[in-house]
Amino acid sequence: MTKLISDSASQTEKIGAQIAEKLSGVEVIALFGGLGMGKTAFTRGLSAALGVESGVSSPTFSLVNEYRGKWNLYHFDMYRVNTWEDLYSTGFFDYIGNGILVIEWSENIEGALPDDCVRITISRGENDNQRIFEIEGLDLN
Repeated sequence: MTKLISDSASQTEKIGAQIAEKLSGVEVIALFGGLGMGKTAFTRGLSAALGVESGVSSPTFSLVNEYRGKWNLYHFDMYRVNTWEDLYSTGFFDYIGNGILVIEWSENIEGALPDDCVRITISRGENDNQRIFEIEGLDLN
């Protein structure tokens, strides 16, 4: 496990960019963390590093936003997904292997995540602005 610390939204975006450098184009990145932890800021940095030019926003109401860059990027928000039926209705399983999936609120679909997914847990640090990123399943060295 790798642990990284961010003290601002811009540093969180840089962590996303750092992780983007290690991707091959078909990863599932499962983000865990409560409201306001920086999941969308992380995704903004990751997507910018992959050449996505359009603005990245949380897909809270659409459930998935699709972006084109170096690879296809599918940004999911599973906050309102509570059942297998809900999950199937998102088309989630059809996206796996066809690009990079970034999943906010992965806690809600943990049983459906691939075994080889990159797991990133984001928690509050020593103050309101600090975030601790615990990253499993990806070698950042």
